[in-house]
Amino acid sequence: MATTARRDPLTVEVLELIGTIVARYYEEYDRAAADHSLTGAQARVLGLLSLEPMPMRRIAQNLKCEPSNVTGIVDRLEARGLVERRPDPADRRVKLAAPTEKGLSTAALLRNSLGFARAPLAGLSEEERTVLRDLLKRMLGQDVV
Repeated sequence: MATTARRDPLTVEVLELIGTIVARYYEEYDRAAADHSLTGAQARVLGLLSLEPMPMRRIAQNLKCEPSNVTGIVDRLEARGLVERRPDPADRRVKLAAPTEKGLSTAALLRNSLGFARAPLAGLSEEERTVLRDLLKRMLGQDVV
């Protein structure tokens, strides 16, 4: 049955559309990052940290990459004054990467410059955006509230 579903023309079309959306999002994200002299990976780490400080291992898990890669990215962000390392109040042996004020403002500028997803989503009603969100969450195996 799973093989049939993968060959279903509708499923193929949906997967191609998702792939196109993801590719366009990353292209725009990389352009916005370059406008701030950041790589796409640096911008993604900064965006993630703007939500909450976190240890390198968790950043790596979120970005699906090796912790050693994250260390280099955080080093470069720290050198630019966008991120700082601080002890985790819950476990002083662990270091958290956290955005500085400059990092938070840069992350906000990056978010605000991403119009690709925002413009098409604005054309959908709140109900349609809610359905889309819930379907995407189901696809990711997340609980729909």
